[in-house]
Amino acid sequence: MEIKPTGKLKVMKTQLSYVLITPAKNEEAFIEQTIRSVIKQTILPLQWVIVSDGSTDRTDEIIKGYLTQYPWIELLCMPQREERHFAGKVYAFKAGYERIKDRKFDIIGNLDADISFGEDYVEFLLSRFAENPKLGVGGTPFREAGQQYDFRFTNIEHVSGACQLFKRECFEDIGGYVPLKVGGIDLVAVITARMKGWETRTFTEKYCEHHRKTQSGKHSDALAKFRSGYHDYLMGNPLSWQAVRSIYQMTKSPFVSGGLLLFAGYFWAFLKRPERPVSAELVAFRKREQKQRLKHFIGRKVGLAGY
Repeated sequence: MEIKPTGKLKVMKTQLSYVLITPAKNEEAFIEQTIRSVIKQTILPLQWVIVSDGSTDRTDEIIKGYLTQYPWIELLCMPQREERHFAGKVYAFKAGYERIKDRKFDIIGNLDADISFGEDYVEFLLSRFAENPKLGVGGTPFREAGQQYDFRFTNIEHVSGACQLFKRECFEDIGGYVPLKVGGIDLVAVITARMKGWETRTFTEKYCEHHRKTQSGKHSDALAKFRSGYHDYLMGNPLSWQAVRSIYQMTKSPFVSGGLLLFAGYFWAFLKRPERPVSAELVAFRKREQKQRLKHFIGRKVGLAGY
């Protein structure tokens, strides 16, 4: 059955155009929700390349069901990989990028295969890019089971990897995604963009729904917290920031223990000093950013206490 955009397709005065790439691996439970969200958008992409990364379930079959009716959707099938690591998503994305890199477009989006969103979602984000020529990376919060990050305490300059839209010049400036086996791919892209002088922003007026729970299945909650703390060290978090982050996590479920495990993972890495997978320049930049944010946060709290 044909699914048409709900509203009349709109043409932006700025005429910003965009393309999408979606790496997908065994997403039969969620991929159709994502497809339905995209084809209902008030502004459609010039091209959407869905890269099936060696899927062995019905993912490819579901996507093929839309190709004839929506010729701007393309399925690219990758061979199965023996190795399972986070860098695989980057390899799939790069394969998709090869299919669209010669086209003229303004914005490129990296869209997960397990999210859904409202019909004016992309139009809203495109308007933010149109308003701010310095905006390099934009996105929104994601929600899981109705819950999302509290942006009173979360860095609004970070953009979730569930849906990251890049200005084309910014994406090319940072050299695209870096294939890091340990993860942090989306984070490194956003930090690198700011290092290059671009602005990055999460816009809380909209959100996308994330249907697959993060950090689920493979690891227990306790191990996931420990690993997250270890990963925070690898990505350059300074000790002072990590201490505050861990204290804040103690107020969230699992209460107290979650924050302790987060700090334990970080401190274990701090003692072991493993080789970081990112450049010293990026680590130094992130430490400066987070120390400045911590200083601003403490200064604001002290100021409020004076009233």
